[in-house]
Amino acid sequence: MIAGLRLLALGDIGIVTALTHLRVARPHRADAARNYDAILAAARVAFAEQGAEAPLEEIARRAGVGIATLYRNFPTREVLIENVYVTEVEAVCATAGEAERLAPRDGLYAWLRRFVEYIGAKQPLAAGLNRESTAYLECRRALYAAGGPLLERAQRAREVRADVTIDDVMRLTSAIASGHFPRADQRDHVLAVALDGLSTQPE
Repeated sequence: MIAGLRLLALGDIGIVTALTHLRVARPHRADAARNYDAILAAARVAFAEQGAEAPLEEIARRAGVGIATLYRNFPTREVLIENVYVTEVEAVCATAGEAERLAPRDGLYAWLRRFVEYIGAKQPLAAGLNRESTAYLECRRALYAAGGPLLERAQRAREVRADVTIDDVMRLTSAIASGHFPRADQRDHVLAVALDGLSTQPE
């Protein structure tokens, strides 16, 4: 297991990486918990629309809380950005368990497509992340930990090239996800070409 990560076994759907220890603790009181959830939801939308510099006052307004409540839950903009990022990475990691239900190569490729979709959509948020922070580095490790078993399974089935590592695959798909394409379908086409290059046999 990768140091710093906690892994939860979820029955027969495999291993899902848990990063809850990186998030600000969710309050126990029902009304406070609702405020916490509302702030995260509003921040997720605002950062997607306006980037990492979205006004915190607007996020508080969208969440239906005062700015003091926002700061009580998330003391700084960086903390709020990291919490949104961590929750999104948790969701991507969780889909690795679903991918294990598919045939080896199909599962790997389905998860990689989900990863590319996620990275592409989160470019505005990523601009506000500290790439040296514990949260960012552990999220990166978590994504590798989620994708690694899917790659190894496809390699054992001899459906994917044996000479590639999860680092190779994640760097390749990250470059595609963060690239600038005039049309969304062009990104999909480039990803399909890249995945075809990983295969040992035609899809």
